[in-house]
Amino acid sequence: MNIYCGNVKFENIQAIFFDKNGTLEDSEVYLRSLGQKAARLIDAQIPGIGEPLLMAYGINGNTLDHTGLMAVASRRETEIATAAYIAETGRGWFESLKIARQYLDEAEKYTNTTPAPLFPGTLEVLQSLSSAGLKLGILSAATTAEVKDFVARYQLTDYIQTSIGVDEGLSKPDPALFIHACQVLGVEAKHTLMVGDSVGDMQMACHAQAAGCIGITWVNKPDNVKGADVVIHRLDEIQISSQ
Repeated sequence: MNIYCGNVKFENIQAIFFDKNGTLEDSEVYLRSLGQKAARLIDAQIPGIGEPLLMAYGINGNTLDHTGLMAVASRRETEIATAAYIAETGRGWFESLKIARQYLDEAEKYTNTTPAPLFPGTLEVLQSLSSAGLKLGILSAATTAEVKDFVARYQLTDYIQTSIGVDEGLSKPDPALFIHACQVLGVEAKHTLMVGDSVGDMQMACHAQAAGCIGITWVNKPDNVKGADVVIHRLDEIQISSQ
């Protein structure tokens, strides 16, 4: 298939990987609530640490930095960053990691009661791309379990063939993660597009020699996807042609 985004054409495309948070899922409120809850829980145990944690997470009042830690980092990276702030209070590293993991887990249980919604048009675009014969996958900095829960929650199983997250191993923007994802999906990187909302998505796919990098910015901040071959503001800007 040929894929068009505005005046940009990607030829001989067999597959597309999508990021999850900020690309398919309108996760800003969810991620902000998650960071705020985690910071409050940890601050209750270690007074004074809450505000520095919020700054590290990229949370300022009711705004979330879409390039910040909570928005783009993997769960493991968030745990490590949180533990670093806890360790500054004089606690040992392993104790700090344990505290970080415990309260991030608790915060997730609290915020998971109100899951983030799909962006408008997401389901229709996935249906259209899949029915055209393209292989589709999700490649996210969220955990693999979270990605699979997302696919199940929104009944995307018929369209999404591979659900890959970041657990203990490779993480964005390592190009090896994209290459691994392509292998799982049974395609070559040179025939695969990446659609994401962060610089990390663009760098990962570019260095993996993907067919192209489509940066999506629902929040109209093109700088968030520097390095993209083309920038879009809605998923339905991705058009298909067999010619």
